[in-house]
Amino acid sequence: MLDVFEAEDCAIVEKWLAQLEQALAQPGSRTLNTLFLSQSYWRDVLALTGNIQTLCGAETISDAISKRSKDVGLSNIQLELADIPPRQVTRVGTETIEAFFTFETNIGHGRGIVRLCPDSVDGGRCKAWTFLTALEELNGHEEATGANRPTGRSYLRDFHGPNWLDQRREAVAYKEHDPVALVVGGGQAGLAVAARLTHLGIDTLIVDKHERIGDNWRKRYHALTLHNQLHVNHMPYMPFPPTWPAYIPKDKLANWFEAYVEALELNYWPQTELVHGAYDENDKRWTVTLRNGDGTEKELRPRDIIMAAGVSGIANRPSIPTLDAFQGRVVHSSEYQDSDDYAKKKAIVIGTGNSGHDIAQDLCSGGAEVTMVQRSPTLVVNVEPIAQLPFELYSEGPSLEDCDFITLSMPTPLVRQAHIRFVEQSKDVDKDLLVGLEKIGFKLDFGEDGGWEFKYLTRGGGYYLNVGCSDMLIEGKIQLIQFDDILEFTADGARLTSGDTLAADLIVLSTGYRPQEELVEKLFGAAVAERVGPIWGFGDELELRNMYCRTGQPGLYFIAGSFAQSRIYSKYLALQIKAAHVSSETSVGDE
Repeated sequence: MLDVFEAEDCAIVEKWLAQLEQALAQPGSRTLNTLFLSQSYWRDVLALTGNIQTLCGAETISDAISKRSKDVGLSNIQLELADIPPRQVTRVGTETIEAFFTFETNIGHGRGIVRLCPDSVDGGRCKAWTFLTALEELNGHEEATGANRPTGRSYLRDFHGPNWLDQRREAVAYKEHDPVALVVGGGQAGLAVAARLTHLGIDTLIVDKHERIGDNWRKRYHALTLHNQLHVNHMPYMPFPPTWPAYIPKDKLANWFEAYVEALELNYWPQTELVHGAYDENDKRWTVTLRNGDGTEKELRPRDIIMAAGVSGIANRPSIPTLDAFQGRVVHSSEYQDSDDYAKKKAIVIGTGNSGHDIAQDLCSGGAEVTMVQRSPTLVVNVEPIAQLPFELYSEGPSLEDCDFITLSMPTPLVRQAHIRFVEQSKDVDKDLLVGLEKIGFKLDFGEDGGWEFKYLTRGGGYYLNVGCSDMLIEGKIQLIQFDDILEFTADGARLTSGDTLAADLIVLSTGYRPQEELVEKLFGAAVAERVGPIWGFGDELELRNMYCRTGQPGLYFIAGSFAQSRIYSKYLALQIKAAHVSSETSVGDE
């Protein structure tokens, strides 16, 4: 039973939803405009627009909702009470009533969140500050999970036919048929979207260049653990065991990837690399060439390609004058594994992002003499508590699914504001660390454009979540110089502007990665790359460019990001692909 305050909040939300339905039933009415604050946000995830998009401002939102709701048949808007009733919460410093609701459209079942705040210029009347509408299921094409799992007469045994293992081997081999969807990359993003597609009935094959499932984590440097806690990093359908440590070690995670593929019956070809793809406009299919580890090639014709190669695609190896004079070993951070070979040797790490710091710490801990080279100012926060603040929601009580939905509902401008606030908090909480770094000449960046999260979303780096390397720098265990301090590289290291020589046996280039569009051009050609355009980052829009959505190239999609991003957005990418298949099949049937 709701308490008095919950009942009051419930009444406010029910009144607002009723007014919304009344306004939608009166085309041309300006009533809808009065239900939103002047500075408000509507994020639609496939439900009304068929896209992932965010609109701002009462008039813009009301005009768009009015038009789209009529086109898709928005109806049966119902307040949710069972799991999370309407409640007063604080989001980005704003007190608001947050409520979940459900609805129906012509194509499926939807769910939403509305946040109501009093409008001071309209007598304190509660209006929408944020409004989310998201498609959750396609009518007649629900995920084959839970009550919808396959049953039939599976309890009967065919003593002369293929058993489950025979069927799995045949499915994975693709000897007599092609996959409908090809996922390129077997990391968290690739596994998540493949799992979603498979459980929507789309025959999906994952290919990955590594020898073993999970090697994209297993082969990283020895001491690596995830930088955020377990409860944020679950995979779809199969959460991590509650006995696991808060910060997951890389090898434990890699082994879980193998178990995940097996448990969810995902089709996966390791040691397989996509080398070329061409799209047939008439047949609406790709012809792709895959190269196996032994050098043999195979051609497949999938309908869709989902690029899940990550934000970190092609290693960025900047042209550094005189570096070719160095006679020691030069590796990119993506090639670095551990410090065993460099005990009592000298190393230079160029770059002060997460990878640069972690590799420097690993080398130093392994007995190497390490110097870090800073190329540009870097945002630094301690991994605890500041770096965990964005995920506090996940430890507050709502289910993982509800936390993900709340995360989905936050529009980009408000997420940006939240992260700027986290960095401001870090200036106080991490004060001793920051002062110590400044004293040794480390150049700090305070992420005025959106903190470390937006550095990741726009450039894939430029920050460090401190797990000890900053302390080692302050203590002098790791040396620091600026890139401008290097006059030139020599056969045995670097000559500094001071006249000193910095000897080295190893130079690690922690210099990030090239834009994903370069990988697209390499695999599919310049015309496809131009058709797709920029990938990742925001441009002038409020959604990531060409991520988790249809692109300018039919049949080509992209997914990347953290475990949480992959878990959340894999669902909506899979729904878009399934909807496209259903639409195509319907069109053919109509003909």
